[in-house]
Amino acid sequence: MGLLSNKSFMKESESFGRGQSDRKAGQNAKRPLAKTDIGAKSFKRTAPLVPSKNPRVEKSPVLGRAPRTMREPNEPRERRSTPVRFFALGGLNEIGKNLYVYECSNDMFIVDCGVAFPDEEMFGVDLVVPDFTYLEKNKEKLRGIVITHGHEDHIGALPYLLKKVNAPIYGTRLTLGLVEGKLKEHGLLSSASLNVVEPRRNVRMGCMSVEFIRVNHSIPDSCAVAIHTPAGVIVHTGDFKVDYTPIEGGIIDLARFGELGNKGVLALMSESTNVERPGYTKSERSVGESFKGLFTRAEGKRIIIATFSSNIHRIQQIIDEAVIHGRRVAVSGRSMTNVIAKAVELNYIKVPDGTLIDIEDVNKYEPDELVIATTGSQGEPLSALSRMSSGDHRQVTITPNDFIIISANPIPGNEKFVTRVVNELMKQGAEVIYESMYEVHVSGHACQEELKMMISLTKPKFFVPIHGEYKHLKKHAELAEGMGIPADHSFVADLGEVLETDGVDMKFTGTVPSGMVMVDGLGIGDVGSVVLRDRKHLAEDGVMIIVATIERETGKVLAGPDIVSRGFVYVRESEELLDEAKQLMNDVMNDLCERGVREWGNIKSAMRDALSEFIYQRTKRSPMILPIIMEV
Repeated sequence: MGLLSNKSFMKESESFGRGQSDRKAGQNAKRPLAKTDIGAKSFKRTAPLVPSKNPRVEKSPVLGRAPRTMREPNEPRERRSTPVRFFALGGLNEIGKNLYVYECSNDMFIVDCGVAFPDEEMFGVDLVVPDFTYLEKNKEKLRGIVITHGHEDHIGALPYLLKKVNAPIYGTRLTLGLVEGKLKEHGLLSSASLNVVEPRRNVRMGCMSVEFIRVNHSIPDSCAVAIHTPAGVIVHTGDFKVDYTPIEGGIIDLARFGELGNKGVLALMSESTNVERPGYTKSERSVGESFKGLFTRAEGKRIIIATFSSNIHRIQQIIDEAVIHGRRVAVSGRSMTNVIAKAVELNYIKVPDGTLIDIEDVNKYEPDELVIATTGSQGEPLSALSRMSSGDHRQVTITPNDFIIISANPIPGNEKFVTRVVNELMKQGAEVIYESMYEVHVSGHACQEELKMMISLTKPKFFVPIHGEYKHLKKHAELAEGMGIPADHSFVADLGEVLETDGVDMKFTGTVPSGMVMVDGLGIGDVGSVVLRDRKHLAEDGVMIIVATIERETGKVLAGPDIVSRGFVYVRESEELLDEAKQLMNDVMNDLCERGVREWGNIKSAMRDALSEFIYQRTKRSPMILPIIMEV
């Protein structure tokens, strides 16, 4: 069938674009690296945080002319090539825990490895990570982990994966700087292999090659990836938007997307978060313009700004405006403190000397001399802003002399938490700016016109919407159809569903294990549906515990039964109900004794059934009932 061997594919890949490499090197060179802990001494088989010299990182900015097995757009005869498989273990039909897998022959790599945060039904759960079962079983195929940017929903699950599977990690400088801190917390830094890659550089992944392409997002150093495979080029956008006036770094590399589109893109995997929003996403600089007016309006007051801890562009604008108005900046919230420290270290945030102060020192300054940047823009119960609103923050007490800006839109489902925090802040006399009319927040995700632009530039043969709930994926597929992508060339997939293409066709070919693994404290995966069901039951109906002691030989009740109630009724006001329940349990146990029932399981079951029926008849409630029998 004219299959292209790995060896010849690599040879052709290396031969293309040598002339472009030198020409692009100057314009893509990064500024010198700031002092950092990332270095040869910190990692096994790892270079410092400078453009990697690892032989897997190719200097050629592009792969080159399409190998003979790649179909040209107008070629009448289509040749089938080595099949490439794609599936997601996170990021489809949900927001968060992004993890996408690409597989060809005996080679596999993943794009991103993020967490999701628990919903209100996941009582006591801290984080949700993808199911790594397939990756564990096929770890000998795993050639690397590619990270598009440094947000938690793209890097947060890395420590949990690396405890099971070790593979080299590739990303841009800031992205790996944030990964470094995360791995350090988990004690995995010494065994990790971190490799910095610049935009327009290639990383070899067996018979595939991954090219990094600069995009704009709400965090610097974000990239899309173009995956060069024997079957064709697959473009995976990651999170992106088009910002012609970014705060830091260059604009999105639209030219490279166009080049790939002109040569022929087999498939486009495009993010779908903002597909329901028409038009274009505003530039981050529009928030800076709003800050100018609000800082002037807050003259004489202390300014408190809540935003996402990873929004380094936003934090830079807060610092710039504070300097203009002669204010010092304090940071509250562990995640924001860590991100700012790393961004300053790597020179992604520029802070004049003396501008940043410790949160412990805020009371040494007059209100009009301060800006406090804090976490809690989503109303998270334990966040710094929430603790301020409830009076639990150790250093900051809200007064009528506070001017508070919530520089974020509520994530769907968080509206009630944000509203509660706003109400509490206002009750304490503070002025709170949270409405969208003040333009104190812009999204980091592409709206409809930008998504259309990506489709127009890349001109893909097949289209797969990613990164969104089902309604987002479906809407994006419809948008692509309106851009000329045939309906049968657009695939709305679910977690674990495998898409396979040979360069001519794309189709679903099966499934792999997928789902979610819940992290509770130090426990990973030990909280499942049964545990969650019990927690839900306890939260909704409470528990009743029956304790009794019986004689081993005769089964006669020697002590009890006593009943302990928690979360069901207030004992002091329900003594009559509990006394009747005790008498019922005594009658049940005596009856079992007379009938010669000695098996513990039967005794507990009879007690549970009788008490459950009695309680429901009297209260119309169904608490969890736990009989405890002791023999002497």
